Amino acid sequence: MSRSKEVILQKQQEWGDKILEQIRNSKAIRVNYEEREKKKAIPNRLNMAESAEEEIKDKQETIERATIVYRQMLPSLLKKLSRIKDPRKPGKIKHKMTVLILYGILMFVYQIGSRRKVNQTMTRIRFENLQAMFPELETLPHADTLARLLEVIEVSEIQECMIELLKDLIRRKKFRNFLHNKNYLIAIDGTQKFYRQYQWDEKCLTRHVGKEADIPQYYVYVLESVLILNNGITLPLVSIFLKNEDLDKAQTKQDCELKAFYRMAKKLKQLFRNSKITVVVDGLYACGPVIETCRKNKWGYMIVLKEDAMKTVWQEAISLMKFIPENRLKVKWGDRDQVYFWANEIDYEYNYNNKIHNLKLHVVICYETWRENHSRSTGELEEKQTRYAWISSKPLNETNVFTRCTKMGRYRWKIENNILTEKHQGYDYEHCYSYIWNAMEGYHYLMKIGRFLNVLAANSELLAEKVNELGIRGFIAFLNEACGGILLDKDKIQKAANKRQQRRLVYAA
Repeated sequence: MSRSKEVILQKQQEWGDKILEQIRNSKAIRVNYEEREKKKAIPNRLNMAESAEEEIKDKQETIERATIVYRQMLPSLLKKLSRIKDPRKPGKIKHKMTVLILYGILMFVYQIGSRRKVNQTMTRIRFENLQAMFPELETLPHADTLARLLEVIEVSEIQECMIELLKDLIRRKKFRNFLHNKNYLIAIDGTQKFYRQYQWDEKCLTRHVGKEADIPQYYVYVLESVLILNNGITLPLVSIFLKNEDLDKAQTKQDCELKAFYRMAKKLKQLFRNSKITVVVDGLYACGPVIETCRKNKWGYMIVLKEDAMKTVWQEAISLMKFIPENRLKVKWGDRDQVYFWANEIDYEYNYNNKIHNLKLHVVICYETWRENHSRSTGELEEKQTRYAWISSKPLNETNVFTRCTKMGRYRWKIENNILTEKHQGYDYEHCYSYIWNAMEGYHYLMKIGRFLNVLAANSELLAEKVNELGIRGFIAFLNEACGGILLDKDKIQKAANKRQQRRLVYAA
């Protein structure tokens, strides 16, 4: 063994002995690490059944189980969608509005990708199998017919229908066992949808790029929110499009993420009227007006704090942490060594609307170290460290600091993972679908419904085994292939569609 490895191992042993001594002296705690089993890699083998009959049987049974799961959500959703006002002339309507919207939702459930591809891949076999699963799909429309409908209806009502579906699930207490200390954890973050070099709509936001900042770009930006359950399941909530339609053309300021946050807060307040919620956001929202909005709504919050965001608060927090050494906790969390420092009741003064406001803030900083084994490259152990800081809505102490930081604050990453999934794993978040703004928004909301349904389906008991076998994307591809490959037994599928079965969530992903 080399000298460097001996030194590393000796330091590890000394650190471990030190932590154990601090635990015995009640100066540190060891947290029970809820270590999930490492996700098994998808088998790299031929996914071939022993016979064609066995493969057909597997596809039939999987489609039947998927039908049971999707049918528990779709009928009530379609009933809500049917209440959207249809501005088309009754005598010229060939396809019902619910047929068109269901067609759009299935585009994203099966991750087709574009309007052109939907037309190309919709065969008679696929359509008849889909009809067996979803009897409401009475006719087969052209993808452009859906686009023309989305141009003229009030597309925000599509999102409202998804929210109503979520409220139904909450009322039925489907998420009761998956809350964070009886709180609904909501993460909020903004992301760019797409950009163009030309102004295709006046609502687009504008920026200038290039060395001389003289090249204009016109982009669409969306503020997203998700509901995060304590087992890691992430469900899409409200989307707010940033647009310049309400601004005076003489003004130079544009719509921005902070302005959209207050519009988001109103919608979330309507959704979770009397429920306890905790909001987790990044450092952009570390400002007085955002914190005051959360307090008025009686929301908890964990806001990322950066040194340059609230300089006076940061400096005072550091000073208090030095003078109050008892506000310190060492935690051994799995293979991570954490040290928490916190300071409560920090005075913060800010000016908003020409008025001076005062707040009391609670700040926590977490220093975390761990060791990574580069066994496949250098073969050495590398010690790494990082630092996190948050503003907490509740005063911090030894009993709650670990939970609020590790189990709530760090779950903010879930919304970033969700956005990346929607962009790069089949939902085509960055695809425009239409250069009519209203239709573009409508497709976005249909994509969110497709994502919502797929998350619940992939984490249901009936489909968990197949999802673990193929992965989520592989599972959706399997459903797509099963629907388009052969004509399945319609009677069995329709029987499954009429079956009423209690749905339970598991952690399949």
